[in-house]
Amino acid sequence: MNDVMPVIAATAGGILPALAWLWFWLREDSANPEPRRLIALAFLGGMVSVAIAVPLELGIKQTLEFGLLGSMFAASTVIYSVWSALEEVIKYAMAYATVLHRREDDEPIDPVIYMVTTALGFAGAENVLFLLSPLSGNTVAQNIATGDLRFVGATLLHVLSSSLIGVALGLTFYSRKSVHVVAGFIGLVCAMVLHVIFNYLILNTPPELVLRTFALVWVGIILLLAIIEYIKRIRPTA
Repeated sequence: MNDVMPVIAATAGGILPALAWLWFWLREDSANPEPRRLIALAFLGGMVSVAIAVPLELGIKQTLEFGLLGSMFAASTVIYSVWSALEEVIKYAMAYATVLHRREDDEPIDPVIYMVTTALGFAGAENVLFLLSPLSGNTVAQNIATGDLRFVGATLLHVLSSSLIGVALGLTFYSRKSVHVVAGFIGLVCAMVLHVIFNYLILNTPPELVLRTFALVWVGIILLLAIIEYIKRIRPTA
């Protein structure tokens, strides 16, 4: 029982906040909500994405650490950059495989909601791994109380970065297929760049100034909410 409780606590601590954020974002699509089964599928897809990403990231880490990168700082910077790009690719691929290709994706706001949901599933599973991390040697409660601020900011970072893909798809929802595909690619590139920049700032910001980096994420979330309101009013051209 003592071995099971930390797992239960970590799972609750990682998943429940993500579900709370999901409830918040689903309210943005309350006029014509997506089927709950597809929301659940997108969220689960995001969680599965972590299981895909982690082995790949470990392989990348081992490969680059043994490469000729010149310094540990360079190695860390390159590793986190590649990880960031990889995560965005996997989240987008999983969202497309599970929900974005379906006929229920039938209005401009839908790809935004689906990408945010996938990102929250990813962040929830990632946070569970953080709470279960054996590196600190602490209990789950101690990890929550004294945990790295990345744990707090990771959820919103994933939402903001992946939402860029959804926004690109939403803004071009009624455009030609080729334009829609190109927009999705541009959104993916923007998501990867944002994720890379965030991790670079985290690596190079003194601990006492880390909150400034997270403040940029909050500003991005506010802008995202404004853009969502615009996307809701997009209608097919006559």
